[in-house]
Amino acid sequence: MTGSTGERQRVLPTAEELRVWRDFIETAEALRSRLTSRLQSESALSPGDYGVLLALSEADGHRLRSSELAAGIGWERSRLSHHLARMERRGLIRRENCTTDSRGAEVVLTAEGAEAFRSASIPHLRAVRELFIDALTPQQLTVVDEIAAALRAHLDAPRGL
Repeated sequence: MTGSTGERQRVLPTAEELRVWRDFIETAEALRSRLTSRLQSESALSPGDYGVLLALSEADGHRLRSSELAAGIGWERSRLSHHLARMERRGLIRRENCTTDSRGAEVVLTAEGAEAFRSASIPHLRAVRELFIDALTPQQLTVVDEIAAALRAHLDAPRGL
């Protein structure tokens, strides 16, 4: 065992830091659960479906290479492939061979997928307002934005040895 008790204590979170951490995680999970429930009941789309449709709706020509889509929504390519198969069976997307690279595939938003996304967006954004935005003051929203930016920068920073 290396290090003194003092060194271990500086590395481990305090009881108060752990309380804040748990409260943050539990609240984020409760919010995600409520948003997921509302999205599915109001649109029959899962959060995964919505994320894919959002990315495709914002892409040039409403199409993305599978690898770009996976990176854009933060999924592993194998997870995305299985999810896309389910979405394709429902007519929300289609997969086509990439015109610029015969090894790649592009995911294309269908008219049905675009309509499903449009229909889901207003109720989903309403739920975001009701469950998140309306719970906070403008100053608190600014602080949440700053916290999210700090966490993202920390997570995206290169790791030293």
